[in-house]
Amino acid sequence: MTTPVTLRDVTLRDGLQLTGKPLSTDRKVAVVRELLSLGIPSVEIGSLANPALVPPMANTLEVIERLDPDELARSWVWVATPRHVEKAARAGAVNFQYCLSASDRHNQANIGRSTEDSLAAMPVAIEHARSAGGRIQLCVATAFTCPFDGLVPEETVLRIANDPRTEGAEDIVLCDTLGQAVPAQVTSLVSAVATRSPARRIVYHGHDTWGIGVANSLAAVAAGASELDGALGGLGGCPFAPGASGNAATEDLLFALRPDWLTPDTFGAVVELADGLLAELDEPNRSRAGQAAHSSTTAFEWAVAAPDAQACR
Repeated sequence: MTTPVTLRDVTLRDGLQLTGKPLSTDRKVAVVRELLSLGIPSVEIGSLANPALVPPMANTLEVIERLDPDELARSWVWVATPRHVEKAARAGAVNFQYCLSASDRHNQANIGRSTEDSLAAMPVAIEHARSAGGRIQLCVATAFTCPFDGLVPEETVLRIANDPRTEGAEDIVLCDTLGQAVPAQVTSLVSAVATRSPARRIVYHGHDTWGIGVANSLAAVAAGASELDGALGGLGGCPFAPGASGNAATEDLLFALRPDWLTPDTFGAVVELADGLLAELDEPNRSRAGQAAHSSTTAFEWAVAAPDAQACR
């Protein structure tokens, strides 16, 4: 792999969408600060989705308001309309992930409008982001499969990536929303976007529904992606995409990538943070690396103490 790659943790947005227990603003802010202090390059801190439909996102604006400028510079907010960008910017956000679906039926279910309508509104969203001195990403959900229509043709994604109304987006996020893609598909789409659309940083957002979230993520990097999304403990899923489950786990991606800043002690602290958060949420740990880290072996430096010997944060 010759492309430098970074990791964005999406626990506080995608990771919380399907959880039954909300997290307080104080707890979310504490998680953001701990992730950043451990060396995670960037985090997704919430969504402007309708809180009546996605209750765990209800306090996103309060989280934004509590973070300082240095923290906000490394924090991303999910938005789907120009109005979302305006509201988040007023609270202090500077990084916006503008999301639409390659599949029109999923866009209707997820955002309440057609994909064409989302594209038509994007230039205004871009202008609002620029006016706030911020950055905006083009996020393409259901880039591989749709829960209602099945396989999404590559050309559909490329048409979105090449649509002139998306000019001004600094990055493109390709989402395997359902976790149904295989490495060959990921390689093909990432390569096509890298060579047949405007030069942008490519972010790969993968789910682990079929157990190959890490394999797909590594395939994306080999094909030209330079950032990966992951969530602590493999949390995640889309409430408007039947069959979707958790994201590729942050712990698994870190263990596979071994970025320069990651040490066994830092990895242990990430595992401990995940353990405490999952316990609070009554969610299982889907991270294979997070589970393996609690091995009783003493000969492997990446192993950490057993969960019952750790204090939950």
